[in-house]
Amino acid sequence: MTDPLPEKPRRRPRYSGKNPRHFHEKYKEHQPDRYAADVEKVLASGKTPAGTHRPIMVREIMEILAPQPGEFAVDATLGYGGHSRELLPAITPGGRLIGLDVDPVELPKTESRLRALGFGPEIFAAHRMNYAGLAALLAREAPGGADVILADLGLSSMQIDNPERGFTFKVEGPLDLRMNPERGQPASTLLSSTTATKLEQLLVENADEPNATLLTRAILNAQARTPIATTTALANVIRTALASLPRVEPNDTIRRVFQALRIAVNDEFSALDTFLRHLPQCLRPGGRVAILTFHSGEDRRVKHAFKAGLQEGAYAEVARDVLRPGAEELRANPRSASAKLRWARRGGRVDS
Repeated sequence: MTDPLPEKPRRRPRYSGKNPRHFHEKYKEHQPDRYAADVEKVLASGKTPAGTHRPIMVREIMEILAPQPGEFAVDATLGYGGHSRELLPAITPGGRLIGLDVDPVELPKTESRLRALGFGPEIFAAHRMNYAGLAALLAREAPGGADVILADLGLSSMQIDNPERGFTFKVEGPLDLRMNPERGQPASTLLSSTTATKLEQLLVENADEPNATLLTRAILNAQARTPIATTTALANVIRTALASLPRVEPNDTIRRVFQALRIAVNDEFSALDTFLRHLPQCLRPGGRVAILTFHSGEDRRVKHAFKAGLQEGAYAEVARDVLRPGAEELRANPRSASAKLRWARRGGRVDS
């Protein structure tokens, strides 16, 4: 009996054009260890490789938080793990970091990625949860509080780039926008059940949308004719509504509408308010916190919470001015353009 012939390796799916355009076709970017040179070219061009995320303002954050060996750190929005990857070596030996994230799709990938770098359970633990519950978690994990807390709000690039998650309007996908697709209702369901008053209020409060009235009418009229189920369908409704306003940039408006819906679907402001309210008690005396925000609604909340905490004595020091990415980072990573960084330090004696 002769041995069976070995199977020929399957050829990768072909795509039209010189370079892959769609998320699932970018096989080299999805395998950075195998195609390091190709991924480096993507990075050098100022783009983020598909399925990854480039941490923002790493140098500034590390200077502000100044993590030390033996300290307890929290990455309240673990994401791709880029910031944690820098924090973990800084708190060794003897330190520990816990990472929080609600995304059931990305969290296991990030945990495996950090484990592969040598960060075992004794130094790093991942928790699938919203940062609004940080105080309760620390009551069990670190009753005295954390020395370092980082929160990088908003979306990660790997969520934006994957059309199946419904965060981008550039490629058709389900109008979902949930950080955790296993809980809550997608944005398409929200649109099918909302009222004009609620939708207009949502667009104003969550995105400062100047054309909220016009867009509300257009979206609900289109929804009444045919349910808006995809990202591109909603984007097309917005573009049509803005056709009579030639000085308005449609893509900017579409981003604001998607932002407003995403915040509503994930109840982001409520979670942030809870996090900020309990934040001082989550820090040890002398503990430091840094928060990255990406739009005015987030930044206003952080700014006011830090200012109130300083006046009440909960913080000994807070950032006087917001910090922004430098020119070099903006060139290397255009997605950092809207980032704002604020920080605070809790007062009191630091135990030796």
